[in-house]
Amino acid sequence: MTETARHCGTWWSETDNEETVGSVGVDMGERRGTHVPVLLERCIELLAPALNRGDQTSRGDRTVHVDATLGLGGHAEAVLARFPDTVLIGLDRDPEALAHARARLAPYTDRVHLVHAVYDELPEVLDRLGYAHVDGVLFDLGVSSLQLDEPDRGFAYAQDAPLDMRMDQTRGVTAEEVVNSYSHADLARVLRVYGEEKFASRIAAAIIRERQKARLTSTARLAELVRESIPAPARRTGGHPAKRTFQALRIEVNRELAALEAALPAALDALAPGSRMVVLSYHSLEDRITKQALAARARSTGPVDLPVELPGTGPTLRLLSRGAELPGEAEVTANPRAASVRLRAAERIDPESVTGTERTRRTDRERSRRGGKALRTPSALRDASTVERKGLPQDGTGTEVEGEGT
Repeated sequence: MTETARHCGTWWSETDNEETVGSVGVDMGERRGTHVPVLLERCIELLAPALNRGDQTSRGDRTVHVDATLGLGGHAEAVLARFPDTVLIGLDRDPEALAHARARLAPYTDRVHLVHAVYDELPEVLDRLGYAHVDGVLFDLGVSSLQLDEPDRGFAYAQDAPLDMRMDQTRGVTAEEVVNSYSHADLARVLRVYGEEKFASRIAAAIIRERQKARLTSTARLAELVRESIPAPARRTGGHPAKRTFQALRIEVNRELAALEAALPAALDALAPGSRMVVLSYHSLEDRITKQALAARARSTGPVDLPVELPGTGPTLRLLSRGAELPGEAEVTANPRAASVRLRAAERIDPESVTGTERTRRTDRERSRRGGKALRTPSALRDASTVERKGLPQDGTGTEVEGEGT
């Protein structure tokens, strides 16, 4: 792609329900990146009962689906093709991704709203479009094929590029600003927490020494610094030694986890009874946040010493799988970037529609669950304050290797 071609495209901002077109820089005849939607058939299978409801919804014969991470539009295109009575609301913070998705979804333009927004802005988007509830939500987290495959975005450690890493290049701080301005303590915290990097302090120290000589601006130089900072035995396993550092900086630059922690409850609140949400995570931090958000609403909040569950205290979600679903061999063979994906899904239920017998069963299950958890928890830890416990690991689930979303 020529430099000229990168500055002759379109992007959109929503005004009421109409998209306005302006200039940003993508040749619509050439899509950057390789786009293979992850776990596409499984996502469609899970969403189908909610999106097929048609005239059973309060909005007449159309259901509403939110693709909170639109990317290049692969999942969205499949939803529109297979559910002709579904309206799509597609969000993405990357104007270039929105431009590609608009071209891809052009045959369905009468059923599509594309919005330049981060997924934690979903409540404002729905309010502006006039939707109180939706029937389906999909989160395909992580970095997209478009962002990962284009060197000038700075996400890939295997190719030299400016240290950018912003998913939305129109705003926010860059990775270059982070590595050249953060203190040693802050850099080490970012690498340790967001990258789960054992050698965070050593890498941070190497970055500080390097930037004292000259400003760090190159992904290749950063990757080299990381490699030099990690002991040789540790470099022999686990893939590229810089992958955790690059993951951590990307999460910090884009505020990914903070946005996800706000977005998941908001999306669950927007679901109507019978609606469904699917989340694809690519590393343990995303998966842990997702697991906790779904689990909190899939269990009773009422006292366990009562014979029946009190109205208003029952679960509002039904989990659609036991734990996280993993990709099969065929999926990984066809799309290697799916190797680290973890899928979780849930259906919104109306606790008031549950029968008395089922409430009693749920109360029994919840009493058993809480009792078993108490037996497994040392008394000293049960009595500890939240502040004292916050540094302890909350669960042992999730993935260890970062992947990407599409």
